[in-house]
Amino acid sequence: MRQKILLATTVNWPSAARLAGAFSLLGAGVEAVFPRGHVLRRSRYLERAHRYRPLQPLSSMAHAIAAAAPDLVVPCDDRALSLLLALKQFEPLLTRSLGPLASHAVLAARAPSIAAAREEGIAAPLTLAVPGLDALPGALAEAGLPCVMKVDGSWGGMGVKFVHTQTEAEAAFRLLQGPTSRWRSLARAVLRRDAHFIGEALAPRQALVNVQALVPGSPATSVFACRDGAVLASLHMDVVDWAGNTGPAARMRRAADPQMEEAARKIAARFRLGGFIGLDFMRDGGGTPHLIEVNPRATQICHLVLEDDLPAALLGVPPRPAATGLQEIALFPQLLAQPRSASVYEDMPWDDPDVLRAYTGETTDLLPELTGAGGLAPVLGQKVYGPRPR
Repeated sequence: MRQKILLATTVNWPSAARLAGAFSLLGAGVEAVFPRGHVLRRSRYLERAHRYRPLQPLSSMAHAIAAAAPDLVVPCDDRALSLLLALKQFEPLLTRSLGPLASHAVLAARAPSIAAAREEGIAAPLTLAVPGLDALPGALAEAGLPCVMKVDGSWGGMGVKFVHTQTEAEAAFRLLQGPTSRWRSLARAVLRRDAHFIGEALAPRQALVNVQALVPGSPATSVFACRDGAVLASLHMDVVDWAGNTGPAARMRRAADPQMEEAARKIAARFRLGGFIGLDFMRDGGGTPHLIEVNPRATQICHLVLEDDLPAALLGVPPRPAATGLQEIALFPQLLAQPRSASVYEDMPWDDPDVLRAYTGETTDLLPELTGAGGLAPVLGQKVYGPRPR
């Protein structure tokens, strides 16, 4: 029987469209709930769209689930995950898709999730919740300076500050804890065309700030598919290039790392997780990866087939052929701003032309034409961002 997947997203990230293609090519029916203007609307693989309304978040998510009646629901960003977990009427589906809801209550908070990892023997920096400014000096004394300050419920590099002194930490705490002024939220709603900020203006909230000991080194990441606490497939990568201090990765290199694999298996088993899970690490000067964050939702490389095929593992079907044998991967759409290299695989959505056009535009440099089941055959010009499909 054909399986049906519901992708849930509230943020206009192209990774959701890439997942739609992966699941569809594996034989699943793909529906999605997303806000107006999302690139998912352009995907040739989407069978049915459901409107997500930022000012009616829970009811629009609930309506999508009821209408789609999926076998599995896949959250593609942290806000979507938090909304899904609030829909207790769908607990059997959510438990089948994500694992026990009580586990996600722990994973949603940075300090408890890292504390659980440390209990499992996973290398991870001390992470402390700071409920108020008066508790900050004690947390800084334990974690040490410099350190990283993060809020619960943030993603994509937002809500993170690196601080070197107590004065910087106090200023960062006030900024991160909030609440953001109503006028600033309204301005963000207009400038970013995101109605979620209207909700913040109507109901300002304080965030929980955490202090995390700093691990000097370079970032690394893992993503895995799991069911009932067992890892089915995994990918481990070192981050070679990324946007800003805390932004998304632009280029990654494969990492055959038994410590990262062991961390994935321990986290999955500890919380009896299901679905896609991402782990962020910092690799120290000695090469040891330290777990700094757990992301219990799809990440930007979940669609990619390298050693393992995560969507195939989740569906329980045979894997697709590996996308490349190269060690380094440039990620879409960040790769559009990167210099090209023959030694780097450029992960372009050649098979989904309107998703590609959403980021490259209609130009004489890139004139794709459909070739049926073969996908796209780009007409090569002066500037082409990826290899021609075979």
